[in-house]
Amino acid sequence: MQIGIRAHDMEHVPIEQLVTNIANKGFKACQLALPKSITNVHTDVSAMTPGFALYLKRLFADAGVDVSVLGCYYNLADPNPENLKNTMEIYKAHIRFASLLGCGMVGTETGAVNSEYKFEEANHSKEALDIFVNNLREVVDYAEKMGVIVAIEPVATHIVSNAERARYVLDAINSPNLQIIFDPVNLITSDNYMQQNEVINSVFDILGKEIACIHSKDFIVEKSGSIKQCITGDGLLDYDLILNWIKINKPYIHVLLEETRPENVFDAILYLEKVWEGRRH
Repeated sequence: MQIGIRAHDMEHVPIEQLVTNIANKGFKACQLALPKSITNVHTDVSAMTPGFALYLKRLFADAGVDVSVLGCYYNLADPNPENLKNTMEIYKAHIRFASLLGCGMVGTETGAVNSEYKFEEANHSKEALDIFVNNLREVVDYAEKMGVIVAIEPVATHIVSNAERARYVLDAINSPNLQIIFDPVNLITSDNYMQQNEVINSVFDILGKEIACIHSKDFIVEKSGSIKQCITGDGLLDYDLILNWIKINKPYIHVLLEETRPENVFDAILYLEKVWEGRRH
C-alpha cells in the first residue's frame, strides 16, 4: 500500500508549502479537494485552467507525491434544477482538470434527495438510486471522453448506502471509468458494527474488482450507542482483515488517512505499518 493524506487535514498554508509538508511527513499520495486545501488563490470553476492544473502537476511530481483523488463532493441528486446544473458544471470542470493534473481519479460521495445534502429515509429508495444513476451517467460519459476515472464512495446515510446499491450503480452505468473508493467506517452503523466483518467482506465480494482507493479512519461506539469516527488505530475497525485483503488483491493501492491532524498523523502511519507487518500486538 501507499499511504496518503487528505491535503486539507494538513497545515493550512500556501499550496507550495502544503505540498512540501505532505512530502516531508513521508506521504506518497494525497486527496486534493481544491477549495478545502488551497486557500491562498481562487479555486472556483473559472480558475481551473490548464495552467493551474499543470502548475500543480509539477509541484506534486517534484515532491514525489501522487494526487490520488481530486475531491468533488457535491450532490448529484439535488432536486433543484439550477443547483444540479451548476453541480454538473463543477464535475465536468474537475474532470477536465484531472485529465491535465494526472491524478488517479475524481472522487465523490453519492448524495441525497434534498438540497441540504442530509439524511432522510427517501435516500434509500429505489427512486433515489435511479435519480443518482441517471445524473452520474452524464458525469461518467464526460469522464470517458476525457480519459478520467470517476470513483464513488458508498456511505450508509447517502443514496449508495451499501455494497449491493453500489453494485447496482456500477452495472447500470457499465463503464470501466467508474470505480469505487472504499471507506469501511462510512458503512458502519450503530445497527451493524457488531457484524463489521460481514459488512467489509460483503464489499470485498461484491465490489472488490472495482475498488480503486481506500480511505482509512476508525470508529468507536459512544455510551449512547452512536458511532463516532476517529483516527486510525484508536477504535474498533478490524484492520487485520482489511490490510490482509489489500496485500493479496491490491498491490500499491493508495490508502488515504482521514480524521487526522498534522500533529498525530505519525500515530496513524505507525499503526498501519505495524498491522501490515504483522506486529500489531
